[in-house]
Amino acid sequence: MSSRLALILVDGLGIGGNDPAVNPMAKDGLQRLNVFFEGKHLRQPKDGCCIPTDACLGVEGLPQSATGQTALLTGVNASEASGQHWPGFPNRVCREILKKQSLLKQVSEKRRSAVFINAYRSIFFDLPLAKQYRLSATTVANLTAGLPFMKIEDISQGNALYHDYENRYLIEKGFDVPSLNADAAANIFTGISRKFDLTFYETFMTDRCGHRQDMQAAYGEIKKLDALIDALLANLDLRETTLLIASDHGNIEDLSVKTHTRNPAMTLVWGNCAFFKERIRSLTDITPAIVEYLS
Repeated sequence: MSSRLALILVDGLGIGGNDPAVNPMAKDGLQRLNVFFEGKHLRQPKDGCCIPTDACLGVEGLPQSATGQTALLTGVNASEASGQHWPGFPNRVCREILKKQSLLKQVSEKRRSAVFINAYRSIFFDLPLAKQYRLSATTVANLTAGLPFMKIEDISQGNALYHDYENRYLIEKGFDVPSLNADAAANIFTGISRKFDLTFYETFMTDRCGHRQDMQAAYGEIKKLDALIDALLANLDLRETTLLIASDHGNIEDLSVKTHTRNPAMTLVWGNCAFFKERIRSLTDITPAIVEYLS
């Protein structure tokens, strides 16, 4: 296939039940993310599809970010390889897996263009390479692909987004960046996506809110993500670019607990739903499906 793909990795986005007391996605007011189980029935997103995705990967315990994101970004069961679900930043096993076969590396080796559009603060660029490799799975994935990292200055130039696309944190810290709403952020994202075969963006604010068990903050983050997705779908030509939202594990969908959950991770597709529905069952299926789609 020759279509483009826009990928958003959302930390801690699982599929929960129809209980607005604990699941912000069961609340009213959402355009695209009102996805949840009603008994055994899964409510599907408007104009797209939701694929329940196994994040447990046959390993005991609660799924975690390092191994979950490594599995998602490589197709390798990093939890099994590590002997456990590993939290936070990738351990040595995960780093080695990412170095060998990260999604960005695989796509680049297929001679398809890829870009990671998250902007990094200057402190990152001052770190020695060995310390950069000890950061997030997405950072390691980009490093091993040899792709450039975006700087804060790239936001104003329309070449990047911060993980909080509204830039509230950066503005509070005195950075000279514009305040963005969903439409403005979607315009930046869409503009970049027209230049690359794979456009990759990550946000982890959802996972932070899930751990805090703060419904007001959690619903606010879901509303922000929902607005971004809705704005992207207003801009993207889905005949050319499929939008795929993927997550590493559950969390924010069940605020009755402060931990991650064993709920299915949420994979959402707008565009070529049939292709991905046939191929994705667990986190380890996502990268192979994307690579095949872009081959």
